[in-house]
Amino acid sequence: MNGAPASPAVRILLVDDHGIVREALVALFEREDGMSVVGSVASGKEAVLAARHLRPDVIIMDLILPDLNGIDATRRILSEFPLIRIIALSACHTPEHVCRALRAGAQGYVVKSGSGAELVRAVKEVNAGHQFVSSTITPMFTDGVLNTSIPPSSFERLSRREREVLRRIVAGLTSADIAQQLNLSPKTVDTYRGRLMVKLGVANRSALIRLALEHELPFA
Repeated sequence: MNGAPASPAVRILLVDDHGIVREALVALFEREDGMSVVGSVASGKEAVLAARHLRPDVIIMDLILPDLNGIDATRRILSEFPLIRIIALSACHTPEHVCRALRAGAQGYVVKSGSGAELVRAVKEVNAGHQFVSSTITPMFTDGVLNTSIPPSSFERLSRREREVLRRIVAGLTSADIAQQLNLSPKTVDTYRGRLMVKLGVANRSALIRLALEHELPFA
């Protein structure tokens, strides 16, 4: 008599801008029964496209990524595919970072200083519909709720257009360049830059760029 049919493997998409990390994660999951890596990409925008094309069950998402950070990539993916489970994988584990990731819709948060076994457990838990956070950050939680209530940051309050302008300012583009890319007038771009400085509490362009980089730009 045949046994029960095996459950389909959990289909995993890896998102990290370091090739050596992606290769290590592929090796980690491919030796696990019931897990299969279906894709591996290096940026937030690639993650969104891969999610559309591959429809994975679980995405392992780095937070600091080129062209679109992991927080915003998480929001975009879940807005289209709410059943995909996303695990944030980050070297940062402050309450603000954890809260931002979970508020964006991540089902798990694993710190990069943790073990491979912990990440495997995270995949199993979130695929089953449960939340998972690394043991090093569980003291921040009570009954599954983050103890520290972190209000949305100034960056999270920026509009989509403000983020687009800010990302290009950080990339070193002039007002004329930004205007051309976004179909705006240079004067309008200057107005956005002034508004950004007021909202983020900085006095000049250099301080605006420095603050943005400290908060894991580029945003999109």
